[in-house]
Amino acid sequence: MPPIRVIISGGGTGGHIFPAIAIAQGIKASKPDAEILFVGAKGKMEMEKVPAAGFSIEGLWISGIKRSLSLDNLAFPFKLISSLAKAKKIIKEFRPDVAIGVGGFASGPLLRAANSAGIKTLLQEQNSFPGITNKLLAKKANRICVAYEGMERWFPKEKIKLTGNPIRPQVTQISGKRERALVHFGLDPNKPIVLAIGGSLGARTINHALTSFVDQFEAKDVQIVWQTGKLYINEALELAKGNNHVKPHEFIKDMDLAYAAADVIISRAGAMSISELSLIGKPCILVPFPHAAEDHQTKNAQALVDHNAAILIPDNQAREKLESTLFGLLGNEEKRRTMSSNLKPLGMPNSTQDIVQEVFSLT
Repeated sequence: MPPIRVIISGGGTGGHIFPAIAIAQGIKASKPDAEILFVGAKGKMEMEKVPAAGFSIEGLWISGIKRSLSLDNLAFPFKLISSLAKAKKIIKEFRPDVAIGVGGFASGPLLRAANSAGIKTLLQEQNSFPGITNKLLAKKANRICVAYEGMERWFPKEKIKLTGNPIRPQVTQISGKRERALVHFGLDPNKPIVLAIGGSLGARTINHALTSFVDQFEAKDVQIVWQTGKLYINEALELAKGNNHVKPHEFIKDMDLAYAAADVIISRAGAMSISELSLIGKPCILVPFPHAAEDHQTKNAQALVDHNAAILIPDNQAREKLESTLFGLLGNEEKRRTMSSNLKPLGMPNSTQDIVQEVFSLT
């Protein structure tokens, strides 16, 4: 029997790219001879992250339409025509058994071309409020894997499978890694450790809130591993000079070690972050990004708060409340233990395998 051939398309942000890579790794784990090709948008981060994960990728000349008036919008029809033509060529040459769209600009032309060629398609939607690309593609998709209940509002009910979000296993497998994590980040095992993450590009509100009380980490003998993003790293490094309690990083590659070290986690509430945090089971303070579509990050966070599994601080209250909330939580061991025990049952550890089985069912 010839090896299965799969195209995975989409990207633009880590929230699309990392699930795509997790699905590819899951397919390879089940069928090592599988042929997998990624299709992304030229100039976007998938063109770097996918090859780094060991997979081949083709780039389309595609981007979204800006909501504000922009000369870039004039080029959109030409980009779309170019991308559709290249997508058809890729489909014809690669001859996939199935095409997977994970959201993002590139998945639109690629899955349109796949549908036109009679190739079966599967969508993977990470969020409680789907992106425009997946909404447009849903009508012709054969299967739609979702992470939240109630997605019938957006997608045909008969196509939906509740699978959760695919997580890279190396990120959430933290058992037995604490000692290595402490060495990796230069941390003292006898002092509390906070992990602050704002997504792959950082989070301005979280960064500014932490800056307002950064001196308190040394004063209270608490350590922080701080993923700042590239726009804030220089300022954070300057603030941390001479303060061994503050460990700024532009981007944390070894996120499993960061999770393993942490006693408390401060994070945005994107779909992938929520999925990872639920599996990690560490007490967390969530500061949802307020400009996400239909404020879905707040809905993501509230789902954990409703189970007494996280603390939610609105973005516009972070400067006022983050300091007292964080140090209050660090000082309340019983509350941290309760949050952890409530959080772990919310995780969906078999999400990747479930999505892979849906992929195989279409071939």
